[in-house]
Amino acid sequence: MYDGNVVLGPSQNFHRMQVRFKVLSISQEQAPLEIRELFHLTADQSKSLSGQIHQVVGAEEVLVLSTCNRTEIYVVSEDCEATSLLMLLGIERGIPNPTLYHPYFQWKTDTEETALHLFEVSMGLRSQVVGDLQISNQVKQAYALSAELQLAGPFLHRLLHSIFHTNKRVQQETAYRDGAASVSYASAELARELTGILQNPSALVVGMGEMAQDVARQLTSGGFNKISITNRTDEKAASFAQEIGVDHLPSQEWKSHLAEFQVVVLAVAAEQPLLTLTDFASLVGPKFIIDLSVPRSVSAEVSEVPGVILYDIDEIKSRTDEVLKKRLASVPDVQAIIASDLASFLDWSRELTISPTIQKLKDALEQIRMEEMSKFIKGAAPQEVEMMDKVTKSMVNKIMKLPVLQLKAACKRGEQESLIDVLNDLFDLDKAKAMAND
Repeated sequence: MYDGNVVLGPSQNFHRMQVRFKVLSISQEQAPLEIRELFHLTADQSKSLSGQIHQVVGAEEVLVLSTCNRTEIYVVSEDCEATSLLMLLGIERGIPNPTLYHPYFQWKTDTEETALHLFEVSMGLRSQVVGDLQISNQVKQAYALSAELQLAGPFLHRLLHSIFHTNKRVQQETAYRDGAASVSYASAELARELTGILQNPSALVVGMGEMAQDVARQLTSGGFNKISITNRTDEKAASFAQEIGVDHLPSQEWKSHLAEFQVVVLAVAAEQPLLTLTDFASLVGPKFIIDLSVPRSVSAEVSEVPGVILYDIDEIKSRTDEVLKKRLASVPDVQAIIASDLASFLDWSRELTISPTIQKLKDALEQIRMEEMSKFIKGAAPQEVEMMDKVTKSMVNKIMKLPVLQLKAACKRGEQESLIDVLNDLFDLDKAKAMAND
């Protein structure tokens, strides 16, 4: 199985950068469902929390990602601490003392480690089912929210577009994205296959557990004219139905509506079968029953009813096992692509640290050029002034070229800070900048 780590070769020994990219994360890797669901955020809550983090903590850039398996807060900030983010998350979720749950969270403060983590999350390497297809869209939605709130600056823009490029490479160059490897995704995919030739097919999902919710979400991605959900806890089912934009059937009525649905998916915990032969006495049209429950929620004899095709969880899992094997075999290829694209991103990111120095050096040389020009242009003809301006600009550009190349080379070696100090001392850049601003 994948151990969650990209192996970097000797040429990819990344050095610490001045940009501080951090993440506070809770996921299925370290927390059970009953803890994770406490910190799950709706889209509106993610939006509100992002704004609060920017205002209260002063984070320059913010990305909030919340799925059924993880809630993560990414920030570009020098001073931001885990406790501050956890307190703001607790306030947003109405949790009185969120610091009690601190042991369930991971806190990464190394920029390279955090960037690698987001790459892995986005590729589904850290998902409950390796290669989860849904996570890449969820990351895109989180990024779109950050951009909408103007909380995605140069760092996040470049990082997320690097990740999208990596995702495209993974899809085109490996077998990692082929097929459905999760039970919920495979169930929805099977439902679409079974009803592909039907006009206006409809589906009913029975249950409100994590798997049932996942199936319902997957079904909403297309293929069905009508989707309904039901559960013995009507309030919870109605709330979830509204959240994902489907219909809700009251728990006392759903059996009387069976004839309306071509596909029925059950994922519930029940000691006795919920559907028996008597429930199909007035069968109309084909019925595809997908029973994901353990113990089974549908009596085995239901499969003998003409027009009914019954699938149990073992049959669904058999569809996913082969896909999962192929995905796991492709993980080293995915790791190699991530390492390559991450290296390119980090090279760019390091160059962010030298941009101010390059600009200050350019300003200092421009100031010298203008001072020297002013000594000789008095009384000069316009053509002479134009020629002098052109020649001196060309000289400055040539003088700039070598320091810029040296700075970029120093970035790749992780030695840019010492060279920045040398240039600052040599040209007194801070003083030159102050004089230029006066």
